[in-house]
Amino acid sequence: MLRLTRLNLQVLSVTMLLTFALIAGASLFAARTLQAQAAVRSAQLLANSLAPTLVFEDKAAAITEVSILSKTSEVRAIRVLNASAMPFVQWPLEEVGAWPAVPAELAGADVFKRRHLKDVEVWVAIKLKGERVGSLYMKESLQAVQLAVLRMVALSALLVALAIWQAGRLLRWVQRRALAPIVELSVLAEQVALSQDYSRRAQVHGPDEVGRLSERFNQMLERVEIGQAELNQRVRLEQQAGQQFEQLAHRDSLTQLPNRLFFQSTLQRHVLQSCQQADLMALMFIDLDNFKAVNDQHGHEVGDAVLREVASRMSKVLRNADVLCRLGGDEFALILPALPNEAVAEQLAQRLIAAVQEPMMMGGHLMPVGATIGLAFCPTEEMDAPHLLRAADAAMYAAKRAGKNTFRRAAHAAQ
Repeated sequence: MLRLTRLNLQVLSVTMLLTFALIAGASLFAARTLQAQAAVRSAQLLANSLAPTLVFEDKAAAITEVSILSKTSEVRAIRVLNASAMPFVQWPLEEVGAWPAVPAELAGADVFKRRHLKDVEVWVAIKLKGERVGSLYMKESLQAVQLAVLRMVALSALLVALAIWQAGRLLRWVQRRALAPIVELSVLAEQVALSQDYSRRAQVHGPDEVGRLSERFNQMLERVEIGQAELNQRVRLEQQAGQQFEQLAHRDSLTQLPNRLFFQSTLQRHVLQSCQQADLMALMFIDLDNFKAVNDQHGHEVGDAVLREVASRMSKVLRNADVLCRLGGDEFALILPALPNEAVAEQLAQRLIAAVQEPMMMGGHLMPVGATIGLAFCPTEEMDAPHLLRAADAAMYAAKRAGKNTFRRAAHAAQ
């Protein structure tokens, strides 16, 4: 009973620490949240005041409104953009470094905030009679409220530490005698958890409750060791199966190129990255010329061999970052990320056409296949994956009408 009482006191101490940590964390989170909400309200009020100044282009009045709020000690920066997303007024007047871009989330909302460790950033759409006339960016520091909460936490921590220290002095000599086997078992458990070495065993000191606990602990380690070995084997088998399934799900079995499923997800990701980072990318829609005639005349086996050869030839002229996919039949798509300029894509299209047009012999017969390519760029021409794909497809048909074995850009498809 005495040992159980002392252990209960230990549990109480741990509970006090956990409770204190939770309360401290909740207090800090609540304080930061309240100040962030206050910053949003301040930004909304300022946005309402700035709406007329944007409509009438009254910079002096706008500066006055901004100056009033900037006197708040926690405000670090304010910037007002007009309806064309051009700077209207800002505080401080001197440059503060790179201003953040208006987030895409603001297009579908009136308010967007982003909270960081030391500050909160707020974007507010400025509207007048329901019409958006600009946007407001405000940056407010959270350091003051964090400092106040941390001071309170430090004082509370000191009091809790004193209480635990006093309890520890009273229980130390009891712990050394009564809890030594438990501590030893605890250390072993910690070592096993860190090293994942389940071959370790605890020392059994006697036939009492702790001794029986050590025996059961050793039995548990033995079972875990066996189970871990079986689990590792199953995991290895499942990983191998998963890799094979992934290969089948995203690869074209004929050409070993990525298939349409992989293409759709990869195109979506690259288009999103291109729009967010303003990086130039391109999409080529490639259709083989005369393939149907070759397939009908020489059979599907020859047609399959032609597709494999075309895929191999095109792959050899690509950059490392380019992604060539087979969409099905004689249609291919090529994703070109991170282009330095549009000329690189146009030159690559010419090399692809030349590579496919090189003489191809199958079973002693010349395969008169060629390639027609449609080319579309993002974000200069299209801003989302479906429209980019349709633009490249339309450009390919324009190239077909122009005589095949050539390429056309989406921008020139109607010409």
